[in-house]
Amino acid sequence: MTQHHPALSAEDPELAALIAAEEQLQADTLRMIPSENYVSAAVLEATGTVLTNKYSEGYAGKRYYEGQQNIDPIETLAADRAKALFGADHANVQPYSGSPANLAVYLAFLQPGDTVLGMGLPAGGHLTHGWSVSATGKWFKAAHYGVRKDTGRIDMDEVRDLARTERPKLIICGGTAIPRTIDFAAFGEIAREVGAVLLADVAHIAGLIAGGAHPSPFPHADVVSTTTHKTLRGPRGAMLMTKEEHAKAIDRAVFPGLQGGPHNHTTAAIAVALKEAATDDFKAYARQIVTNAKALGEELAKRGFDLVSGGTDNHLLLIDLTSKDIPGKPAAKALDRAGIVVNYNTVPFDPRKPFDPSGIRIGTPSLTSRGLPASEMATVAEWIDRVVAAEKAGDEDTIAKVRAEVKALMDGYPAPGVPVA
Repeated sequence: MTQHHPALSAEDPELAALIAAEEQLQADTLRMIPSENYVSAAVLEATGTVLTNKYSEGYAGKRYYEGQQNIDPIETLAADRAKALFGADHANVQPYSGSPANLAVYLAFLQPGDTVLGMGLPAGGHLTHGWSVSATGKWFKAAHYGVRKDTGRIDMDEVRDLARTERPKLIICGGTAIPRTIDFAAFGEIAREVGAVLLADVAHIAGLIAGGAHPSPFPHADVVSTTTHKTLRGPRGAMLMTKEEHAKAIDRAVFPGLQGGPHNHTTAAIAVALKEAATDDFKAYARQIVTNAKALGEELAKRGFDLVSGGTDNHLLLIDLTSKDIPGKPAAKALDRAGIVVNYNTVPFDPRKPFDPSGIRIGTPSLTSRGLPASEMATVAEWIDRVVAAEKAGDEDTIAKVRAEVKALMDGYPAPGVPVA
């Protein structure tokens, strides 16, 4: 540990030991939560710089504090790279994370009590898309669309009907558990018909869009929000990209509407990640994420797993374990003991409660960043199958055996940016 973090180890050995343990865990487990990834050593370095010492309220060239000679070019670099990569007129790289970024869109375009149309949380949407326990559901009138029971795909007829009936001022597309391509053009057409602003929340798929492995929300969406981690493989942050006509409204909503000083160390790391995302290597990685996810889905289906919507077009698979006669939570915990890190997840029309749902959500970004090819997906599917069966049978020996096999495979595919021997 002292080799990698000497000052931290000397100052706070207790915390240093916990970080070392996490480094080891990230190195020798198969990380399959779709929203997680490995950042590069360069992104990691940028987040730990002296930029964390600096306050920079305002925007480049219009700051409220002095001493911005180096900060302004850093933020400008990040914003320019975002615009170039995604083809946006304007980019704001200051939001602290995805939820505050989405809240800024509400602040920019809505008044409390206005109507918003988003994807329901149980169908794969996000809390900030107007769900009842979120501020967005408490302060605004929310209507929600879902997926078709027969296909597991977004019901665009329902979206259109709800839009015409509810007349929302904001329509949101995107979510956290959508395994299929989002039809931005169809959403844009509906939004224009009812005079709504269209927000495309691409937090999960931004890296796929940047790498050409998923269609772009531009020019159909008025505003695009995204986290900068997940498939984009940057630091924990967010961005809002807009058409020029909405630039001022969005900038005012972020600062001073919701935030004070931006996190400059994060802004710098976003700039690094966006530079990486403009490379051919990144495009190959984005395509490989989808190739791996499709291969994994096919292998799991062969083993009798019920995939919501029958498969995937992107980086994630949503699996209904009802046919396996095991709930999502015990399955996820057993997989964790086996070194396969997933999350339990509600599936559409789930009869079980959200904290004890029927499904698990798995994804391929992290394992793709490590270089695992599609040919290894059969092994991964076999491990998942063995562990689920072992959990049902109370067979901890098999789970322990899979844990050892996972570590052995991970040792052959070193994790980017993770400083372990």
